[in-house]
Amino acid sequence: MQVSQRLQEIPPSGTVAISNLVNQMKGEGIDIISFSVGEPDFNTPGNIVDACEKSLRSGFTHYTPSMGIPELRKAIAESVKAKNGIPCEAKNVLVTPTKQALFMIALAYLDPGDEVILPDPSWVSYEAHIRMCGAVPKYVTTDFSDGFVIDPAKVEAAVTPKTKMIVINSPSNPTGCVQPESTLKGIADIAKDKDLMVMTDEIYENIIYDGAKHYSIAAMPDMFDRTITVSGLSKTYAMTGWRIGWMIAPEADIKAVNKLQSHSVTCCTSFTQPAALEAIRGPQEDKVKMVAQFKKRRDLALDLISEIPGLECYVPGGAFYLFPKFSAKISSHELAEKFLMEGHVAVTPGRAFGPAGEGFFRLSYAASEDDIVEGLGRIKKVLGSL
Repeated sequence: MQVSQRLQEIPPSGTVAISNLVNQMKGEGIDIISFSVGEPDFNTPGNIVDACEKSLRSGFTHYTPSMGIPELRKAIAESVKAKNGIPCEAKNVLVTPTKQALFMIALAYLDPGDEVILPDPSWVSYEAHIRMCGAVPKYVTTDFSDGFVIDPAKVEAAVTPKTKMIVINSPSNPTGCVQPESTLKGIADIAKDKDLMVMTDEIYENIIYDGAKHYSIAAMPDMFDRTITVSGLSKTYAMTGWRIGWMIAPEADIKAVNKLQSHSVTCCTSFTQPAALEAIRGPQEDKVKMVAQFKKRRDLALDLISEIPGLECYVPGGAFYLFPKFSAKISSHELAEKFLMEGHVAVTPGRAFGPAGEGFFRLSYAASEDDIVEGLGRIKKVLGSL
């Protein structure tokens, strides 16, 4: 059967494609070390699992309100208001898988021909979501020398009469950059001056190092009414498979996007919602321990990369990715293929994250220290052969 034109124009997810290939090779008995998946290798904390089991055994297995159970929406609003300063209430929260939220926001607000400004490099699915709606991604290049911080002057220069939305992701996937407050203030001023929406993906907001501080643009003066904030539990609590997160926006926007939710997934999985409530309101010691481990792994990986000729890497302030720059005269896709086929180590080619990602690759250090040492040793060997 012939698929739609819109689907033909969307490339497969670069990160998921590599993950599928890695799983296939492992199934064939090949020893693969994978740095390609953006997922904590820890187990979900026990108190969260217990809350889920309790909800299952109590029969909490049916539909919930499409926007999420009231207790969870209230807890999310209270937490975000206290930590991030976003002036929201339960009515401003839609409980939904984080990636589903990003997809629905694009469908809800973008028309064919609309332009969306997003940093380059940035997460692979933003561009796909934009193009699925017939809209046009307008990349604003960020530079390795500046730590991939967005330049508001470049954002302003990219604005045209067709611009509808600005996308922000901080801490960033793939670079780990934590956007400073001054940058976000500059973007806020542009959004207000040009009457633009801002969509901010803050899924890594709790994974921060070295005194860096996360800022929510929706908390800045006069920005709540034009900002949609997306976040969730996947990265913070090792809950990637649970598929539960949220979007925060003015009440009218929550109701609008919920039309899509009610006609698609209907609601988040019922028995994961009490577990999400426990994640937010329960003990936080496991979260703190995981972040400490990520920092230790980051430092280990940076030390090993510094010893590999032909690689250069800046020190990211958040998330769990490194985005090394390589000097080999080869494309990022070709290099990633060599790493996988010759070194049996999986990374994601930088070009998957936008044009400015060429010459880089993404490495997730959400892996054991043993794997980091062994995997980077294999990378060093492959680069040496070039």
